[in-house]
Amino acid sequence: MPHAPQHVDADAESTAADAVADLEAALRGGPFHVALRAAIAARGLPLQRVQHHLSRHGVKVGVTSLSYWQQGARRPQRPESLRAVRALEEILRLPEESLIRLLTETGADLAAGQPAGRSYRALMAASDVLEKLFVELQCPLDDGLHTLGHHERVRIGGRRELLGRESQHIVRAHRDGVDRFVAVHHGDPGCVPDRMAVQALENCRTGRIRRHHDTGVLVAELLFDTRLRAGETFLFRYGVQDGTAGACREYVRGFDAPGGQYALQVRFAEDALPVRCHRFSRHSPAAPRSGRQELPFSHRHRSVHLVEPRVRSGMLGIGWDWE
Repeated sequence: MPHAPQHVDADAESTAADAVADLEAALRGGPFHVALRAAIAARGLPLQRVQHHLSRHGVKVGVTSLSYWQQGARRPQRPESLRAVRALEEILRLPEESLIRLLTETGADLAAGQPAGRSYRALMAASDVLEKLFVELQCPLDDGLHTLGHHERVRIGGRRELLGRESQHIVRAHRDGVDRFVAVHHGDPGCVPDRMAVQALENCRTGRIRRHHDTGVLVAELLFDTRLRAGETFLFRYGVQDGTAGACREYVRGFDAPGGQYALQVRFAEDALPVRCHRFSRHSPAAPRSGRQELPFSHRHRSVHLVEPRVRSGMLGIGWDWE
């Protein structure tokens, strides 16, 4: 028996193709709420079904919250909300980290019309490179040191570039035989690691140095003049000369584990002063920025600073606006 001819709805096909194109464009350029709305539309799921799928992933999010997210009225920020975003990537059949990346790159600073900081992709690329360089240097992930205090001074030059930084560490060994520290410097986009220099300033000397041009990462061994026993403290100081990239808009320090006091001071050239400064934090490279707080700028000393009495794992930094 012959089959009846099948009629193709050209309008429906065109609409579906448009939805896919909109989704691909939104995932490339964002912002987050537009990409989320496009992904839900492309899959043809009502919000109640999206909520049902999330609950099957063990994540509870209300329909109202989902609606606010896709309208841009609110942004996922709490840990449970970030878990929901990761689950949405799977439910909506999106590339891994595609929505999380947009959350990072279109955070509160972008919403306020400010340039984005380092992207999630750039941070993760640098993290992958660091792992390889640490293996190359035969450095264990646990360096045997606990930080009691870390004071860091950053210098910004007349071209608004990151001229360099100086770090003083006070550490305590939690195992016997520790005799080195591996310093990490992550230059700004466009930097040239081959032109950077490491200086051992106090109670240490420079060992092996490794550079990775594509990510702007430099790692350097700082060798102590003694082998520490468990429980012993040590103080050392070193610097990194940079000045190889364009305008710098922030300085960020990452912490793998909770530690002691951290103090960061950023000093600017007299002819390159910012108009405002703020501190911020991130729980991880994939998390949105939080804890934004305006910081007073000292025109007398041309500097801004923050002090964290006891750091937590994550990222902490100072950002500034040039105009």
